[in-house]
Amino acid sequence: MFNLIRRDVILQKRQLLFFIPFILFFIFMNSHPIMTFLVASIFIPFNAYAYDEKAETNVLLNSLPYTRKEIIASRYLGAVLYMILAISLSSLALFLLDKPFTMRDMAIGSGLFLTFSAFTFPLFYIFKQGYIFTIVLISFLVLAGIGPSILNYVGKYLTPLSQFLANLSGETLYIGALLSALIVYCLSWGFSQKIYQRKAF
Repeated sequence: MFNLIRRDVILQKRQLLFFIPFILFFIFMNSHPIMTFLVASIFIPFNAYAYDEKAETNVLLNSLPYTRKEIIASRYLGAVLYMILAISLSSLALFLLDKPFTMRDMAIGSGLFLTFSAFTFPLFYIFKQGYIFTIVLISFLVLAGIGPSILNYVGKYLTPLSQFLANLSGETLYIGALLSALIVYCLSWGFSQKIYQRKAF
């Protein structure tokens, strides 16, 4: 299964040349560190899905000596591994460029990546290939654009929820949010696995 995870990097050798400039672009544009961590985490896993969508790789993968459970596990575990590497590199770049960031930013960026991935990864197994990556990319840009407005609305009009969250310590809030994202991610993993087991190639 490790070879399946490594395969994503090997297939993206050319795209990975743009990975560091991609991170630096967001840093130099003074994007919030959370956004930098999120887009850096998305780079490798979603490029892998985009490549597989174009090349119809699932037929090849199912001819190899791997079970369908292992193929899905490599996707989900690989995404977490690449997220950790991406956040580490982004943190190093922010540190070297003397840009402020906190552990909270890293936790929120990780949680957002896990949540977004949890809702989008199954789409690559549910819908017909060809347009899924474009739909996911547009959805991400829309969510990134309207996300702050939604949070402001929640803070303004859902007073009981706002008061409950305000009473929690920052550490409790961020750990709880990250754990919730992990739970949703695991549920998504199980859901994708069931879909993939039944899918015909």
